[in-house]
Amino acid sequence: MNKGVGKQFVGDLKDKDPVDSIFLAKEKMILTDKNGRIYMSLNLADVTGAIDAKVWEKAEQLASIFQPGDFVGVKGHVQLFQNRRQMVVHDIKKASPEEIQLQHFVPGATRNPSEMYRELVSIVDSIENTHIQSLLNEVIKEERNKERLLVSPAAKTIHHASIGGLLEHILSICGIMNSLAVHDPFLNRDYLLFGAIFHDIGKIWELEVGAGVQYTDAGRLVGHMGIACQMIDDRAAKTLGFPAALRDELKHIVLSHHGKLEYGSPKRPKFLEALVVSMIDELDSKINTMVEVLRAELEQGDKWTRFNQQFDRYLYLDIFRARLAQLNDDKK
Repeated sequence: MNKGVGKQFVGDLKDKDPVDSIFLAKEKMILTDKNGRIYMSLNLADVTGAIDAKVWEKAEQLASIFQPGDFVGVKGHVQLFQNRRQMVVHDIKKASPEEIQLQHFVPGATRNPSEMYRELVSIVDSIENTHIQSLLNEVIKEERNKERLLVSPAAKTIHHASIGGLLEHILSICGIMNSLAVHDPFLNRDYLLFGAIFHDIGKIWELEVGAGVQYTDAGRLVGHMGIACQMIDDRAAKTLGFPAALRDELKHIVLSHHGKLEYGSPKRPKFLEALVVSMIDELDSKINTMVEVLRAELEQGDKWTRFNQQFDRYLYLDIFRARLAQLNDDKK
């Protein structure tokens, strides 16, 4: 990888190194130490990894400048704390779009996006319900949708936050859905696959890849569930004989896929396939998120990760390290 001029990468930082570079702010918290002093705790990242950072001076003032998911210009230095690298930040500002080179921060998908797209088309072709198959084909084959689907991440910073990450997420869930449909005869395979493909399809218009991964106006105003439901309504209205009940059932799968009202789901799942879609979406997302957290911590050489805010716990590294070594051996 061409690291460019001036960019300092997390993977290269060493104890006592001065820092003056741009990073992705993945986490931001305002905390109070035992003496009552307010400070800011950050997790800063780029394509090579992540590092904890602390802001001891002007914490509240600097925290107001940016949000998690923003790119920030950071000045500070590296120190060792409990045998781990940590950045002490002296100053921080929100980076301008012209300062950001996306390849420094957003990894590419692990598979070729065009190859993944062809696999997705073959999955859609295997769906038996002609209305569902037709709706999916119209959406994924529409040229503007296809162009965005090939590059779209599944999220801004959390899971599958890579170029083509949405396709990876969709295909991963499709694989699980195929197995579940074989395992349990009560489950409708067509509904499961629809949910796997369509639950996050609105993200192709909710997010855009430019100077980083950012929310579009439609993403902020409507959100990916609303966008996906509009896609269903538009295509159902244009299709002669599209059953109204089917339209509403498909929209329910989309609207309930976050599972709980407090997780941002307008509806809770009210039939089997909707419940399964919400559970498998969460499962796949959490697996990917934990894998990325574990990968980022491997270089420390410890048995345990730092305390992880997303999972609210320390994570055990030794099993993951052994499994990763086994996978690498299998590829040789």
